[in-house]
Amino acid sequence: MKLQSEIAPITIRNITEEELQHLWEISYGPTADLTWKDFDGPYFNDPILSWPEYKEGFGSRFLNDESAGVIFYEEEMVGVVTAYFEDGSLKRWLEFGIAIYQPKNWNKGIGSKASDLWIKHLFYTYPKIARVGYTTWSGNNRMMALGEKIGMKKEAQIRKVRYWQGQFWDSVKYGILREELNLNQQVIPNA
Repeated sequence: MKLQSEIAPITIRNITEEELQHLWEISYGPTADLTWKDFDGPYFNDPILSWPEYKEGFGSRFLNDESAGVIFYEEEMVGVVTAYFEDGSLKRWLEFGIAIYQPKNWNKGIGSKASDLWIKHLFYTYPKIARVGYTTWSGNNRMMALGEKIGMKKEAQIRKVRYWQGQFWDSVKYGILREELNLNQQVIPNA
């Protein structure tokens, strides 16, 4: 899979095994800036993955899975996008995730442009779904702004269900329906 934006220097694609170690290095490696983990569901206390854990587990998705890709901005590897079916084998409720790893790449519009590209890819890849969404939390202002910026609707706010750093936070859900999205392709699938 390879997706190319016509309007921004963003590409989302699967990567080679040789590139996988670099992805681990910028996300979990010994010199990685782990600030991103403060916003990516920190209340789950997910572990920092070692290279063997990453390559055999989560990282393996980025090699050839249509529901996971690596974001490149101006040809630099900067983050990842994923998707999963909330309803399992029924395959009608699709959620996605995104992470831009290095703070130097935040506030450049990379996340919103990559998310827009990724959502279009998901609707294209899964023609039977009616909606794509994601869940964030009230401590992640960038993710809440991202949804609104790309035309998603705030669908739910479950109050005080996430506990982190001694306080409760809200869980917030965003979604977009197929008919709300302009699918006049700004995506070049398999370019």
